[in-house]
Amino acid sequence: MLVRDGAIVATGRSDEIEGQLPGDAEVVDATGRVVLPGFVDAHTHPVFGGNRVDEFEMRARGATYEEIAAGGGGIRSTVRKTRAATEDELLAQARKHAGWFLRCGTTTVEAKSGYGLSVDEEIKILRVIQRLNKESAIEFVPTFLGAHAIPDEFRSAPEQYVALVIHKMLPCVAEEQLAESCDIFCERGYFDLADSEKILRAAQEHGLRLRMHVDQLTNSGGAFLAARLHAATADHLEQANAAEIAALSEAGVQPVLLPGSVYSLGLTRYPRAREMIEAGLAVVLATDFNPGSSPTPSMPMILSLATTQMKMTPAESVTAATINAAYSLNRGDKIGSLEAGKLANFALYDCEDYRELAYYFGMLQTHSVYVRGERVSFSW
Repeated sequence: MLVRDGAIVATGRSDEIEGQLPGDAEVVDATGRVVLPGFVDAHTHPVFGGNRVDEFEMRARGATYEEIAAGGGGIRSTVRKTRAATEDELLAQARKHAGWFLRCGTTTVEAKSGYGLSVDEEIKILRVIQRLNKESAIEFVPTFLGAHAIPDEFRSAPEQYVALVIHKMLPCVAEEQLAESCDIFCERGYFDLADSEKILRAAQEHGLRLRMHVDQLTNSGGAFLAARLHAATADHLEQANAAEIAALSEAGVQPVLLPGSVYSLGLTRYPRAREMIEAGLAVVLATDFNPGSSPTPSMPMILSLATTQMKMTPAESVTAATINAAYSLNRGDKIGSLEAGKLANFALYDCEDYRELAYYFGMLQTHSVYVRGERVSFSW
């Protein structure tokens, strides 16, 4: 692979590439190693305050995610900690997360807000993502998720919070160009179909692409709404049925599957990946990195779960975490594969067969990571 000025110029046999090398070329010998495109993690929540290790222990003692949320924990717990943190404090913690992503071979990350749930606090999180983009080698693709949950102060008047998202938050986000997409947690106890549609149609009017959390804990019909609105993605889909899979296929909505959250919550119902692939859907895999239900930045771990729990082949898993994910973020022409004309975002792994990334789970095999042709450092 020949790289010049941050982009891939050519790929081919070593002897073919050697004939094109300028005299001052730096040669990286990857003998005995696998080279893959940088992973594209298309669903994460990387900016938040604190953690939720106490809830992790509560689940080990038998409490469910829903029970913890009903008691004031879950998303609202992280909202309180995030609101209490300054922008600089959030940035410092997010920088650490960026290093975690890099050491796992990830070079592009979709980054959601959603732990502020007020105008100022959501803007604060999105500005942290902006600053991360300037400071980190990773490209963070910002998504507005003000409709993540109903905050404590609106529990008795959720319709007022929906109005706040539509009439205050969305205009601010659009005016300052802080996000490319709008997401929503369409789920029982969070945002129903009617409110989800109101918010998402308002987001479309502001020029934002649509992404949706749907059918994670219950089947609320969210996948059908994603199809009707022609959303870019429908994420989670643990409870989606055959009719919903067909609707997503007909509408060209990409499914973003998040097996890490199923594993972390101790659940057993994984998305029906094989049916989606057979329906012609360009399945995406992502970590869902967040402090509550999937605290992992490791795409190799997600590849392992996809292979063992959802019966995706190793090749399908890598495809779902690279080129398919790139297209879900509207970047398929720039990243996600190693071919001439694309950015030179790639990683080298200490293994001789790409299938070993999922086969040896719970360990990192990353040797080095390159972004725009430059080797990047990450703290260990």
